[in-house]
Amino acid sequence: MNDIEKKCKDILKAEGINLSSSIDYEINGEVKTLNIGWIIEAYMKSSPQLNQVFLDALKLSLEAKGMGVDKFFEDMGQLLLLTHLSDKVKV
Repeated sequence: MNDIEKKCKDILKAEGINLSSSIDYEINGEVKTLNIGWIIEAYMKSSPQLNQVFLDALKLSLEAKGMGVDKFFEDMGQLLLLTHLSDKVKV
């Protein structure tokens, strides 16, 4: 676990957010479930600069009144799924 991943997880634990909390997505009639811990780990496989962007965005989502951390992880998980699907599509 890198330092930024640890910071993300520590922030969520301090906020009382369970890393095992899951989000369901419906894709082509099939339900996919991602948990918050897995979403963080998936993003931490990118470059250190993008890891920092993820951490900064997470911090902003905690401060935002309208967006919030739930919406942040919902959107981040959706982006991961869309990226995965687009990788499978051959044009």
